[in-house]
Amino acid sequence: RNEWTLDPSVCIEIHCLGVDNGELREPVFSQFRFDLKPEDCTVDNVNLGLSQLPDDIEITKPDKLFFPNVTKRDYVQYIRTVAPFLLPRLMNKRLTTIRFPDGIHDKSFYQKHVPSYAPGFLDSVADEEGNYDIVCNNLESLLWLANHSAIEFHVPFQTVESNLPDEMVFDLDPPSLSKFPDAIKAAQLIRKMTEEKGFQPLVKTSGRTGLQLHIPLKEKQMTFQETRVFMEAVSLVLTENFPDLFTVERLKKNRKNRLYLDYVQHAPGKTIIAPYSCRATKEATVATPLFWEEVNEKLNPKAFTVHTIPDRLIDKGCPWLQST
Repeated sequence: RNEWTLDPSVCIEIHCLGVDNGELREPVFSQFRFDLKPEDCTVDNVNLGLSQLPDDIEITKPDKLFFPNVTKRDYVQYIRTVAPFLLPRLMNKRLTTIRFPDGIHDKSFYQKHVPSYAPGFLDSVADEEGNYDIVCNNLESLLWLANHSAIEFHVPFQTVESNLPDEMVFDLDPPSLSKFPDAIKAAQLIRKMTEEKGFQPLVKTSGRTGLQLHIPLKEKQMTFQETRVFMEAVSLVLTENFPDLFTVERLKKNRKNRLYLDYVQHAPGKTIIAPYSCRATKEATVATPLFWEEVNEKLNPKAFTVHTIPDRLIDKGCPWLQST
């Protein structure tokens, strides 16, 4: 019996449903790829192919590190995975991104206006000064922004068609991660108070040390002034009943290690981090929608990262979709 070992020489393209423990799921031959070399057929490129990026999206410098142990390739694939959940929260809203061209440990800048080199599929809307603000209405735009180092996605509380808010958002900001239990307590209290008024609050991690409560509003349900009155009243009830835990003091030096109940940020022109957006942290943490039963003493906001969210969505789905 004779055996021969041949060096890899010819590459082929295969369509499949995925890869499970090194085995292709329902593979189907597509075509020979004489333009590729065997060394091009890496696990990274297989995963990239399985991401099904649009044909007009190319990842430039895919090996550049955006986070420790997270390349641009990894990051764009993450954005592709969460796009069905992130994109609806961005659509028809003026978008502000924070870009980190050389990764989170280097220089960054805010961008809300459409750059001159933007592709035609990136939507925009004019502002009062004649600039054109970015509006991310499609998958191509989201992935193009990700490839251009947009790490954080921040959105306002109203759409481009309305001056009225489509949600209220309480930002629960503890002074440090060690005070995160205070954010849990505040979230539970605000949930009870708002549910008694007929609202259905949704909760997410901020991606840093706090929690954020999003309260969806019906069309033309409330003005910004009305939401301000309501949110201030809720916040003052908490500070009056728990003065050692909570404060509405904007100056950090006057907060005295208490959790800041930020309702002032909910205003026209202000923004909040979008659900499933990354934050510029070394852990590559994500602003993550939660089930209310997860909001307890075991909750660890650093557990939600670009590495863990894809499997979480497969295993549990999106809590906010299941709440609507």
